[in-house]
Amino acid sequence: MVPEDIRSYVEKLHVRADELEKQLADPAIYAKADECRRVTREHSKLENLFQDFDTWVKTLQDIESSHELLTQETDPEMRELAAADIEDAEKRAAELEDKIQISLLPPDPNDSKNIIVEIKPAAGGDEAALFAAELLRAYLYFAEKQGWKVEVLEQSDTDLGGIKNASCAFSGGDVYSLMKYESGVHRVQRIPETESGGRVHTSTVTVSVMPEAEEVELNIKPEDLRFDVFRSSGPGGQCVNTTDSAVRVTHIPTGLAVASQQEKSQHRNKEIALRILYARLLEHMQNEEAAKQAADKRSQVGTGDRSERIRTYNFPQNRVTDHRFNVSTFDLPKLMQGDLDLILNQILKIVCARQLEALK
Repeated sequence: MVPEDIRSYVEKLHVRADELEKQLADPAIYAKADECRRVTREHSKLENLFQDFDTWVKTLQDIESSHELLTQETDPEMRELAAADIEDAEKRAAELEDKIQISLLPPDPNDSKNIIVEIKPAAGGDEAALFAAELLRAYLYFAEKQGWKVEVLEQSDTDLGGIKNASCAFSGGDVYSLMKYESGVHRVQRIPETESGGRVHTSTVTVSVMPEAEEVELNIKPEDLRFDVFRSSGPGGQCVNTTDSAVRVTHIPTGLAVASQQEKSQHRNKEIALRILYARLLEHMQNEEAAKQAADKRSQVGTGDRSERIRTYNFPQNRVTDHRFNVSTFDLPKLMQGDLDLILNQILKIVCARQLEALK
């Protein structure tokens, strides 16, 4: 049977869906791109939830009926077939229940936004840079499996195949709601390929997942920004060292600054720098707001701060452990090939259970 708390909450969401439909019926909303996108995504998410819920209820009813028939069946072969059907149906019901519980999570204000992910090696020198590159590839594989669009904004490589830093834009459905759990310090424990003594080294990489922001959303005044152009350094083509194509933009009130020299075009570098700066400013504003409020959510999902160690990748033991939720997976190579669901699904179940409990 469907738990009464879930059934009751879904009924309340039907009221919310009606409100969203009224908003979408108003032509004025289509002049507000951000609001229209938010309402459309929330409405679509609820419609998918209702469809899954109805399928789940029907599957549970079928299981109950099949059990009744099984008790009346005397033919051994038919009983075996019926039992196999029940097993398949129970598996589908469990998958639907997990999916529904995740869909019941109260929406985060940032869930409808696209994101910018920044990855930087921290402690560990070349080994940290190499793992940063591997982590970046894992995110790119995961994005491909999710059907997201990815744009590399900045990437600086090392001679050994690692990265000094990388910034990528991810866009698509549920981008922030999944990737927000990646913010923090990722620790790797393994024997480096360059280590002749066979000793396990510990290195760290920082990841920041920031929702993208618009200038109007941040209420930035033109006089708040200072632009500096300078000559690019490092590899990048014939023009990279001969033209002032690199751009640094500084938000004067906060002192936050972003420099971009990824492209040969000064205009393009300015655009990239502004996108990253706006995302950092939104993160800065939201962190300040969160610091003023009760830390209930932050205690549940971690602060997302880049100084917080969130996960350990232990290669000798083939184990990945998320320390915030005390969950692990023992298929590290598969996770590094983009199957982040191995750890994210466990995290989402815990977050969902906590938030549903809080709603009671």
